[in-house]
Formats: sequence, C-alpha cells, structure tokens
Amino acid sequence: MPVTRSAGSMLATAVCAALLLTGCTDASSVEPASPAPKATDGSTVGQSGPGPHKPVARLIPGLGPHFRSRIPGGTRQALVVSGGTADTNVAEAVLYESDTARSWRPVAGPWPAHNGMRGWTDDHHAGDLRTPIGVFGLGDAGGLSPDPGTRLPYDQDEEFVALGTGFLGEPLEGSFDYVVAIDYNRVPGTSPLDKERPLGPEKGSGLWIHVDHEGPTQGCVSLSRERMRELLRLLDPDKQPVVVMGPAQELRK
Repeated sequence: MPVTRSAGSMLATAVCAALLLTGCTDASSVEPASPAPKATDGSTVGQSGPGPHKPVARLIPGLGPHFRSRIPGGTRQALVVSGGTADTNVAEAVLYESDTARSWRPVAGPWPAHNGMRGWTDDHHAGDLRTPIGVFGLGDAGGLSPDPGTRLPYDQDEEFVALGTGFLGEPLEGSFDYVVAIDYNRVPGTSPLDKERPLGPEKGSGLWIHVDHEGPTQGCVSLSRERMRELLRLLDPDKQPVVVMGPAQELRK
C-alpha cells in the first residue's frame, strides 16, 4: 500500500527545508559588530569580538605635539622638568619610560626642582640666568663624590667644586657632588667638565642637572641629593635618555 504522510509530518519537513536554506540562523537577529572605541587622542582602545585588544598609546602628560615630536625615535627615557611660568625658578621633575609600543609611564617623581634665577628661555645666552627650553640628551655624568651606581659614563674629579653662596645666600658647597650633563652647547660623549662649545661661548655653557642648594641656579636644573642619586641609578644609556624642559604652558605646544 502507498505510504501517506500526515499533515504534521509534511509541516515538519517544510520547516527543516526552510532552516537549511537560511543556514539555521535568521540574519536579521544578529547584532552588527560595534566599532572599536577610540581614545581621546584617536588611538584604538580595543577590538570588538574575539581576539587580542590593541593597547592605548599612553602619551607623556603635559607635552603637546611639538615637544613630543622632538623626542628622538630611539629614546625610551625622558625626564620632564616643568616650570610654573616663563619667569619662575621653581619646577617639578618626573622621569618617564616607554615600552617598544611607545607607550609612556612614570617611573620616578614628581620631584621638586630649581631652574635658572630668571626662569626659562628659548634663546639662551651666557649670563642671562635662564634655563634653555627644549629637548636635550643626557648621556654623561660625574661629580666630586664616587659613582653611586649609574650606567652612564661617570667622571669622578676634584674639579667638581662649587664655591661661594647662591642667590638667596645659601652655601653652594656640595652642589656638584653629582651631576648629569645636559647636551646643550657641548660635545656628547665627553666629561661634563669638557670645555668645547660648538655654538660658541656666547650661547652659554656648563648646563647640568646637579644637587640642589635650596635656591635658584644660574641656568642649571637642580634636584635634592637623594633624588640625584636615584636619577643616576635609573638613567640607562641603552634607552637614550633625554630631558624635556620648560615652563608648563610652553611644553603643551
């Protein structure tokens, strides 16, 4: 006898056929993938769906595009020294490091600092009592005291002597116990005591980061004795360290 199908069997067959044609999924029920969120600087925070997330590139706080662009591509350490205004001689210093993705993080500081008696300048000259604004290498160190454990070349020499008193009448003795040469108008790779001035003597010279004497400087940057020892131990020539320095408003450009 011929086999007849019930109405229920025929309905089930029709439903299965429909499911096969649509891939067992109603396309209209799938939510579209959300776009990856963006950080405030336009970098992607993460990707939707499975898979690794793209990390945010963390920028150095307080630095605008002009100063960020002046940091050399191979640099992975930056000491940022930020002053209040163009005419102030009290500042703050923070050491930042970056990973291979150029994402920066603070590793030391903020530390109190002093700069030139009359503040900052983008056109430094000898005797102006101002600290030059800019991005400069930090590759050579030295001092009257023994090497505290730095990886930078260190020149211990009796010529690192500061005599007399500062602008506030404070004694200068011990100011050069530890110094790091700022690569402004000097030959990198030499002792901080080296006298060669590529830009000429009229453009100022002998600019260092040195031990603070609790007063403004003639143009150098100064940190407390313990902070100088810490900085010397942290600076790594393989990371091509630089100092980025100037008044806060200028650094934001």
